[in-house]
Amino acid sequence: RTAVEVSIFFLPRPDKQFLVFFFKHLRRNETGRYQDDFPYVSLCGHERNFIRCDDRPIVFTHLLPEEHGGRTLLSYCGGGDKLTVTFEAEKLVMFPENGRVYHPAPAQCGGVGLVKSSLAFELSACFEYSSGSKDSHPTHFLWAGQRYALTNELIRLLV
Repeated sequence: RTAVEVSIFFLPRPDKQFLVFFFKHLRRNETGRYQDDFPYVSLCGHERNFIRCDDRPIVFTHLLPEEHGGRTLLSYCGGGDKLTVTFEAEKLVMFPENGRVYHPAPAQCGGVGLVKSSLAFELSACFEYSSGSKDSHPTHFLWAGQRYALTNELIRLLV
Protein backbone atom coordinates (compact mmCIF):
# COMPACT_ATOMS: atom_id res chain seq x y z
CA ARG A 1 0.00 0.00 0.00
CA THR A 2 1.39 3.42 -0.87
CA ALA A 3 1.51 6.41 1.45
CA VAL A 4 -1.05 8.04 -0.82
CA GLU A 5 -3.43 5.12 -0.34
CA VAL A 6 -2.97 5.24 3.43
CA SER A 7 -3.73 8.96 3.54
CA ILE A 8 -6.77 8.63 1.33
CA PHE A 9 -7.95 5.56 3.22
CA PHE A 10 -8.45 7.61 6.38
CA LEU A 11 -10.46 10.37 4.75
CA PRO A 12 -14.22 10.07 5.28
CA ARG A 13 -14.98 9.99 1.54
CA PRO A 14 -12.29 11.05 -0.88
CA ASP A 15 -14.31 12.55 -3.69
CA LYS A 16 -13.20 12.78 -7.27
CA GLN A 17 -12.69 16.55 -7.05
CA PHE A 18 -10.21 16.12 -4.18
CA LEU A 19 -8.36 13.32 -5.98
CA VAL A 20 -8.10 15.39 -9.16
CA PHE A 21 -6.73 18.38 -7.22
CA PHE A 22 -4.28 16.23 -5.25
CA PHE A 23 -2.88 14.34 -8.22
CA LYS A 24 -2.79 17.36 -10.56
CA HIS A 25 -0.47 19.00 -8.00
CA LEU A 26 1.70 15.90 -7.50
CA ARG A 27 5.35 16.26 -8.54
CA ARG A 28 8.86 15.18 -7.65
CA ASN A 29 9.94 16.54 -4.29
CA GLU A 30 12.46 19.25 -5.07
CA THR A 31 11.62 21.32 -1.99
CA GLY A 32 14.87 20.56 -0.19
CA ARG A 33 12.88 18.97 2.64
CA TYR A 34 12.47 15.23 3.29
CA GLN A 35 13.57 14.36 -0.26
CA ASP A 36 15.27 11.10 0.74
CA ASP A 37 12.23 9.78 2.59
CA PHE A 38 9.49 11.36 0.48
CA PRO A 39 10.41 11.57 -3.21
CA TYR A 40 7.07 13.15 -4.20
CA VAL A 41 5.00 16.06 -2.95
CA SER A 42 1.54 17.43 -3.68
CA LEU A 43 1.45 21.18 -3.22
CA CYS A 44 -1.88 22.40 -1.89
CA GLY A 45 -1.59 26.13 -1.19
CA HIS A 46 0.77 26.56 1.76
CA GLU A 47 0.34 22.89 2.66
CA ARG A 48 2.89 20.32 1.51
CA ASN A 49 1.76 16.69 1.31
CA PHE A 50 4.93 14.59 1.25
CA ILE A 51 4.48 11.22 -0.41
CA ARG A 52 6.33 7.92 -0.35
CA CYS A 53 5.16 4.88 -2.29
CA ASP A 54 6.32 1.32 -2.86
CA ASP A 55 6.70 1.79 -6.60
CA ARG A 56 5.14 4.73 -8.46
CA PRO A 57 2.73 7.44 -7.24
CA ILE A 58 0.62 7.18 -10.38
CA VAL A 59 -1.38 3.95 -10.63
CA PHE A 60 -3.45 3.39 -13.75
CA THR A 61 -6.73 1.78 -12.79
CA HIS A 62 -8.80 1.31 -15.94
CA LEU A 63 -9.19 1.97 -19.63
CA LEU A 64 -11.90 4.33 -20.82
CA PRO A 65 -13.68 3.55 -24.09
CA GLU A 66 -12.87 5.33 -27.33
CA GLU A 67 -15.53 8.01 -26.94
CA HIS A 68 -12.88 10.67 -26.39
CA GLY A 69 -12.05 11.73 -29.94
CA GLY A 70 -11.44 8.15 -31.01
CA ARG A 71 -8.67 7.69 -28.45
CA THR A 72 -8.57 5.13 -25.69
CA LEU A 73 -7.73 6.78 -22.38
CA LEU A 74 -6.04 5.29 -19.36
CA SER A 75 -7.46 6.59 -16.08
CA TYR A 76 -5.39 6.87 -12.94
CA CYS A 77 -5.67 7.24 -9.17
CA GLY A 78 -9.46 7.16 -8.89
CA GLY A 79 -9.99 10.27 -11.01
CA GLY A 80 -12.19 8.65 -13.65
CA ASP A 81 -12.32 10.76 -16.80
CA LYS A 82 -10.73 13.73 -14.99
CA LEU A 83 -7.32 12.06 -14.53
CA THR A 84 -6.31 10.42 -17.79
CA VAL A 85 -3.57 10.01 -20.33
CA THR A 86 -3.90 8.74 -23.88
CA PHE A 87 -3.32 4.98 -23.97
CA GLU A 88 -0.12 4.33 -25.92
CA ALA A 89 0.04 0.57 -26.45
CA GLU A 90 3.52 0.66 -28.00
CA LYS A 91 4.97 2.28 -24.86
CA LEU A 92 3.82 -0.35 -22.38
CA VAL A 93 6.62 -2.10 -20.52
CA MET A 94 6.20 -5.42 -18.75
CA PHE A 95 8.82 -6.87 -16.43
CA PRO A 96 8.65 -10.68 -16.63
CA GLU A 97 10.38 -11.18 -13.27
CA ASN A 98 7.49 -9.60 -11.34
CA GLY A 99 4.70 -9.17 -13.90
CA ARG A 100 4.45 -5.43 -13.34
CA VAL A 101 3.28 -3.33 -16.27
CA TYR A 102 4.12 0.35 -16.72
CA HIS A 103 2.78 3.11 -18.98
CA PRO A 104 3.80 6.74 -19.58
CA ALA A 105 2.46 9.13 -16.94
CA PRO A 106 2.54 12.91 -16.52
CA ALA A 107 6.13 14.17 -16.64
CA GLN A 108 5.96 16.07 -13.34
CA CYS A 109 5.27 12.74 -11.57
CA GLY A 110 8.31 10.99 -12.98
CA GLY A 111 6.97 10.19 -16.45
CA VAL A 112 5.92 6.62 -15.71
CA GLY A 113 3.06 5.00 -13.82
CA LEU A 114 2.25 1.49 -12.65
CA VAL A 115 -0.70 -0.36 -14.17
CA LYS A 116 -2.98 -1.78 -11.45
CA SER A 117 -2.44 -5.53 -11.10
CA SER A 118 -5.97 -6.52 -12.16
CA LEU A 119 -5.72 -4.38 -15.31
CA ALA A 120 -2.18 -5.64 -15.96
CA PHE A 121 -3.53 -9.19 -15.75
CA GLU A 122 -6.20 -8.37 -18.36
CA LEU A 123 -3.59 -6.80 -20.66
CA SER A 124 -1.08 -9.62 -20.21
CA ALA A 125 -2.83 -11.79 -22.80
CA CYS A 126 -2.04 -9.12 -25.42
CA PHE A 127 1.75 -9.32 -25.02
CA GLU A 128 3.83 -11.27 -27.55
CA TYR A 129 7.34 -12.61 -27.00
CA SER A 130 9.83 -13.00 -29.84
CA SER A 131 11.58 -16.00 -28.36
CA GLY A 132 8.32 -17.57 -27.26
CA SER A 133 9.69 -17.41 -23.73
CA LYS A 134 7.88 -15.38 -21.13
CA ASP A 135 11.18 -14.97 -19.25
CA SER A 136 12.18 -12.04 -21.48
CA HIS A 137 10.57 -8.66 -22.11
CA PRO A 138 7.68 -8.87 -24.58
CA THR A 139 8.35 -7.43 -28.02
CA HIS A 140 4.83 -6.73 -29.29
CA PHE A 141 1.37 -5.87 -28.01
CA LEU A 142 -1.88 -6.77 -29.77
CA TRP A 143 -4.53 -4.11 -29.27
CA ALA A 144 -7.73 -3.19 -31.12
CA GLY A 145 -6.79 -5.29 -34.13
CA GLN A 146 -3.29 -3.84 -34.41
CA ARG A 147 0.11 -5.29 -33.57
CA TYR A 148 2.38 -2.74 -31.91
CA ALA A 149 6.15 -3.12 -31.63
CA LEU A 150 7.02 -2.23 -28.04
CA THR A 151 9.55 0.59 -27.71
CA ASN A 152 10.61 -0.25 -24.12
CA GLU A 153 11.63 3.41 -23.79
CA LEU A 154 10.31 3.58 -20.22
CA ILE A 155 12.86 1.05 -18.98
CA ARG A 156 15.49 3.78 -18.60
CA LEU A 157 13.14 5.61 -16.19
CA LEU A 158 12.56 2.47 -14.14
CA VAL A 159 16.06 1.12 -13.55
